[in-house]
Amino acid sequence: MNRRVLAIRTSAVVAISAVALTSCSEAGGGSDSDGGYRVAVLAASSQNGYNQAVYQGVEEAVAETGADVDLQLLDGQFDANTQLSQLQNTTTSGDYDGVIVVPNDGPGLAAAFPLAQEIPVVTVLNPIGPDIEEMEPQVEGVVSTVAVPPSEAAAKQAEGVAEYCADKDPCKAVLLVGQLNAPLDVARRDAYQGVLEQHDNVEIVATVEGNYDRDQSLTAITNVLQANRDIDAILSNADQQTSGAQVALQNAGIEPSSIYLTGGGGTKDAVTAVREGTWKADYINFPVSMGKAAFEQLHNALTGEDVESWVDADAVGDVEPYATKETLDEAPDFGGEWNG
Repeated sequence: MNRRVLAIRTSAVVAISAVALTSCSEAGGGSDSDGGYRVAVLAASSQNGYNQAVYQGVEEAVAETGADVDLQLLDGQFDANTQLSQLQNTTTSGDYDGVIVVPNDGPGLAAAFPLAQEIPVVTVLNPIGPDIEEMEPQVEGVVSTVAVPPSEAAAKQAEGVAEYCADKDPCKAVLLVGQLNAPLDVARRDAYQGVLEQHDNVEIVATVEGNYDRDQSLTAITNVLQANRDIDAILSNADQQTSGAQVALQNAGIEPSSIYLTGGGGTKDAVTAVREGTWKADYINFPVSMGKAAFEQLHNALTGEDVESWVDADAVGDVEPYATKETLDEAPDFGGEWNG
């Protein structure tokens, strides 16, 4: 491989294996005399639109900096053990100069530290370490976190539901959470409950798992509606899930705009849905911008420049992240950074 030109691998989306490591060894790992770098990007799932958008941001940042970088995308398959093995392998093989990771299980990945090889790691969306709310690096080897405290963000989402419910008694709410056993989603669920349970008029009638999937969420909400047709709000942490919930409502003959329907992620469809009034709100993420920020900090670490130990992911976009029709009207050109 000619290391004098920009080389970005985008087509091979594979779990790390002996074959992949052999290929890397043949190519030659580590920075070379021409200053090139090999960087592993560990996706929680390479099939997930959010993770794909983060990777797109990394690619764009590489191109914008003009750096000589060979990227390798690895698929964690939404499996904590798979991703832990990938992180251990990429940081011990000697084939990589740095790692960007979107953790499936941030606390679990702490088991890979201390690293056998001293290479910088940047984490996106949630931190690596025992405290899911602590954004400053918790383990030696992580140089930067591009994220926001999940409970803080989730609480702001739930406050929108509480405000909507102020004149309704009872106000029946459904929590649609990604994965009920994932630390990030457990923190979000607990924050939702913590806010809504402060309001006596709000009744959480169901908490279900959507697994960041439209079809699974459609099924989950369809089942909820069989027992609780008169719901007032669906609070979801992922736009893919909210899209499935919307279809479930429509299939049940319920106009989605008649309830408080909200999601998280800021997909292009979600932004449109809020603008049109189909959804009441959306918590907008900026995964492409987050990927760019992650590479910028990794590149700073690799080149000896100053590194921001925490990049506030809510501040990397151009609009207010807690979006309503009114806030989006103030940013008419914003359409979202990714497709769910």
